[in-house]
Amino acid sequence: MRLNGLNILITAAGQGIGRASALAAAAEGANVFATDINSEALASLSAENSSIRTSRLDVTKQSEIDDLAAKLPKMDGLFNCAGIVHNGTVLDITDADWAFAFELNVTAMMRMCRAFLPGMLERAGETGTASVLNMASMASSIKGFANRASYGATKAAVIGLTKSIAADFVKQGLRCNAICPGTVDTPSLRGRIAASADPVQAEKDFVARQPMGRLASVDDITPMVIYLLSPESRFVSGQAMLVDGGVTI
Repeated sequence: MRLNGLNILITAAGQGIGRASALAAAAEGANVFATDINSEALASLSAENSSIRTSRLDVTKQSEIDDLAAKLPKMDGLFNCAGIVHNGTVLDITDADWAFAFELNVTAMMRMCRAFLPGMLERAGETGTASVLNMASMASSIKGFANRASYGATKAAVIGLTKSIAADFVKQGLRCNAICPGTVDTPSLRGRIAASADPVQAEKDFVARQPMGRLASVDDITPMVIYLLSPESRFVSGQAMLVDGGVTI
């Protein structure tokens, strides 16, 4: 019960790392508030664990974020998990894809923090600590990878935003960290593999870049999520925490 009684908000909780994190946080005693743009995915999450409270949320819409912030209690933890992966070099990027990658991967994260930090700072004043966790990546933000130009740029920006928030509020008990996973076996990854010209080879290529010789499962990532959201990490802030199977050794 490492999150016992804490209010934790998770975006993109309908599938993948977000869903696994919502379930793991609930198992650790948190009051979990799960959001996603996909209502069916949220209904499936509620069916799996009825204690998790769900709300449909498009994190690119400021009005929806503000409405949710007005309805929910003050948060002890916020996991900004929503994001998108675009494939291609700088020569392949369209202005629209570049803009949307930053809108979803970075700007939406900033807006979530802006909306929920006032309540989190109050909670930090009451309990001694509160935690923001932002989804970054080891891909191109920490280590360069081919065909990840816009994605890597956004994830590097996430790390910069994370460190800025950490520096601004470290004296008020609010911590902010980023998590940088390796290649994780999620519905998003499966979709990208299926869309490739040679799905069998694409999967082999994803596995080959992991020194441990396999893709990560979501359960390889959630222990770090729980640690960074919990008071156990109360002396950790401004860090980009790698969970990458040794890719960046």
